[in-house]
Amino acid sequence: MFRQRLVSLLVAYLLDSAAGEPPPAAHPVVWVGRLLDLVEGLVRPRGRRAELIPGFIGLGAAGLGSWVFAAYVQRGVNRLPGAAAILAEAMALKPAFAARMLWAEALTVAELLEVGDLSGARRRVRSLVSRPTDGLPAPLVASAAVESVAENLTDSIVAPTLAYLVAGLPGAYFYRVVNTADARWGYRGRFEFFGKAAARLDDLFNFVPARLAAALLLAAGLIRGEDFPAGLKLWLRDGGRTASPNAGQTMSAMAGLLGVRLEKPGHYILGKGLREPTPADIRRAVRTARAAGWALVVGLAGFGFMSGFIRGWRCRRRPF
Repeated sequence: MFRQRLVSLLVAYLLDSAAGEPPPAAHPVVWVGRLLDLVEGLVRPRGRRAELIPGFIGLGAAGLGSWVFAAYVQRGVNRLPGAAAILAEAMALKPAFAARMLWAEALTVAELLEVGDLSGARRRVRSLVSRPTDGLPAPLVASAAVESVAENLTDSIVAPTLAYLVAGLPGAYFYRVVNTADARWGYRGRFEFFGKAAARLDDLFNFVPARLAAALLLAAGLIRGEDFPAGLKLWLRDGGRTASPNAGQTMSAMAGLLGVRLEKPGHYILGKGLREPTPADIRRAVRTARAAGWALVVGLAGFGFMSGFIRGWRCRRRPF
C-alpha cells in the first residue's frame, strides 16, 4: 500500500508539472474555497472576539467534510486493479498540489518586470502574496515573488506530500482545507479571531514540512551551483525572523542561496546587507524550488523501490 502511494505520488507530480490545473468547475480546491465561503456565512457571528469558537467550528466542519469526501474517493480507488488504482489515485491527488500554477505566476511577474511594466507586475504579484502591492518598487515586487516561490514549496509540495503519505487522500485534502482556510482567514484584520484556529493549525501542520522544505532547497541549490554555505548560514540566522514560525525557514534559505535581501516592509528583512533581488532571481528561485520538489518526489519513489527490492531479496535468501 505504501509503495503504491509513492508511485501515485510520482504520477500526480508528473501530472501537475505537465498539465497544470483542471478547470475551476472541476477543481477540488475551488470546491474547498466555496465550502469555506458557505461555512463562513453560516457560523461567523458579528463581533470580533465572539468569532473564536465559530472559527473552530467552521474549520472543523469544512475539514470533516473534506475528509469524508476524500475517504469515499479513496475507498473507490482501492477497489480498482493495479495500474488503474495508481492512475486514479494520482488524478485525485494532483489537485492537492499547486506548484506549476504558482511558478507560472512568479515567472509572469519576472517577465513584466523585465519589460518595465511595474504596475502590471504589482497587480500580478497580488495573486502570490497578501500584502498591499500598490506603490512597491521593482525590487520589493521581485522580493515578494521570490518569497512566495520559497514559502509555497512547503504549502504546495512538501506538506501535502507528507499528509498524503501519512493518511492517504483524506490527509492531503484535510491539509488543503486547513491551508486554504489559513490563506483566507489567518491574518490580522477582518478575520483575525475567526481565523485563529486555521492559522494555528496551519502552523502546526507546516512545522516539520517547512524545515524539510528548507533542507531540500539547500540540497537543490548545492546541485545547481547556488551559494550553499550562504544559504545554510542565512537559514540558521534568519529562519526565525518572521511572525510565522514556518515561513522564514524556506525564505531565508532561498535568500542565502540567491545572495539577495528579501523584505516585507515593516515586518522583516531576511539577508540584511545583501543586494536587492531582480527578475533573474525570480527565475533562479523557480528553478531551485522546482529542483527541490523533484528531489523530494523522486527520492521518495526511489526509497520505495529500493525498500521493495531489499525486501524481495531477503525473502529469496530466506531458507525453507
